Amino acid sequence: MLYYALMFFIVALVAALFGFGGIAAGAAEIAKILFVLFLVLAVVAFIVNLLRGRG
Repeated sequence: MLYYALMFFIVALVAALFGFGGIAAGAAEIAKILFVLFLVLAVVAFIVNLLRGRG
């Protein structure tokens, strides 16, 4: 998922470079959503791993 977030970020940068405002904004928004989703899943996985390790 982090891979896709980075790819959308790169697409947003390239689109912004060429002046495609709508495409850049859309790709940047998708990248932000995927990155936050990745972070949430990573934190949940870390907490589950800690709880399973103690049991």
